[in-house]
Amino acid sequence: MSALFEPYTLRSLTIPNRVWMAAMCQYSAEATGPDAGAPHDWHFAHLAARATGGTGLIITEATAVSPEGRISPNDLGIWNDTQVEAFRRITRFLSAQGSVPGIQIAHAGRKASCHAPWEGGGPIAPEDGGWDVVGPSPVPFAEGHLVPAELTTEGIAEIVGQFADAARRALDAGFQVVEIHGAHGYLVHEFLSPHSNRRTDAYGGSYENRVRFALEIVDAVREVWPDDLPVFFRISATDWLEEGGWTGEDTVRLADELLAHGVDLMDVSTGGNASGVRIPLRPGYQVPFAARVKAGTRMPVAAVGLITEPEQAEKILSNGEADAVLLARELLRNPSWARRAAVELGGTTQVPQQYARAF
Repeated sequence: MSALFEPYTLRSLTIPNRVWMAAMCQYSAEATGPDAGAPHDWHFAHLAARATGGTGLIITEATAVSPEGRISPNDLGIWNDTQVEAFRRITRFLSAQGSVPGIQIAHAGRKASCHAPWEGGGPIAPEDGGWDVVGPSPVPFAEGHLVPAELTTEGIAEIVGQFADAARRALDAGFQVVEIHGAHGYLVHEFLSPHSNRRTDAYGGSYENRVRFALEIVDAVREVWPDDLPVFFRISATDWLEEGGWTGEDTVRLADELLAHGVDLMDVSTGGNASGVRIPLRPGYQVPFAARVKAGTRMPVAAVGLITEPEQAEKILSNGEADAVLLARELLRNPSWARRAAVELGGTTQVPQQYARAF
């Protein structure tokens, strides 16, 4: 059998194949009112199409643990029970198609309160409908961006609790995988990196202090998440800075600590915390960072980043560089990519009976 179509088991959960959908923001939820942050028909259709297309694990977009944790006013959230009920419709359908429903829980930190990409992506000031942003230090992401208020230790503890509450609601909503977003320059990543973390207290300075917030979130989530279901952690393995940033060495070191705290898989991406950096984009450009974690630790890993062809994905797994692949924009272009890959590689995917006559 193709390595891409071998089932994969973490704790008691078996994912039917290694073709997984990465979290991708849709910027399409209601911004205000009783349904703010709740998924609706667009989110259902978007996620359901990838399930009927044979994707093994489907991870929602970055889903905010609080209103202030949203990237944009139109992000999804899981801070109330209205959102939980709306998500149940989606998780029921994904599960019925044989896909595993996963959710990425997140806080955008200093990169919160921004417009959607098609509206320019720039910051929204509080007087224009945005809100005040927070971070480990009062260092804006880029020139012209909002200056974050430095979180107090009480504020840090409150956000740790929000992650735990979000995980509890995610379980109630029917999700079987919860992923903590520690990448792309959002709040957890901001604490990890010395580029954005200039604190001098117990949450800044040394590596041990900078990873404290991430480990506290993991512990809080693991405490409310069932022992028989997996927790993922998304990491930016490098800031792509020559000095003064988070590095591949840091990522390998953190992987072992996350494993000891109950994380089951590291979702390895890069970048997002430093503006204006040059990233060497090419097919599979982030795979070596996943491979480095896999070679240097016992942490299972998933690779992501310009993985577009079935043979390319198969090679990543058969070479032992990762345990699964996460597709993003390629699944926007082709919701049935998994089925195409199965045909090319000799694998199998579940086909809805309504579509069976086409195969």
